[in-house]
Amino acid sequence: MKTERTYVKVTSDFDSTGYMQPRTITWKDGRTFHIDAVKDLRPASMFGRSGDCYTIVIKGEERHLFFERSTEFQPNRFGRWFVESAG
Repeated sequence: MKTERTYVKVTSDFDSTGYMQPRTITWKDGRTFHIDAVKDLRPASMFGRSGDCYTIVIKGEERHLFFERSTEFQPNRFGRWFVESAG
């Protein structure tokens, strides 16, 4: 089964150590979901880019949320978020 990346808007908090904690996910259609918990955070290499894989819980279900680091220097853009879906 082929998977596709679906880019999403994520609101995050940063603590004093610089840890990035995702709080909500908003889909292109405007639906917003609160992230109940972050269960795990691991480095992840995706399509030749570095990033992180967050194992999150939304409404009691575990999902994977990926942060893909930007490879280009842009002062206001250091990466973007996506989830994988069956294509």
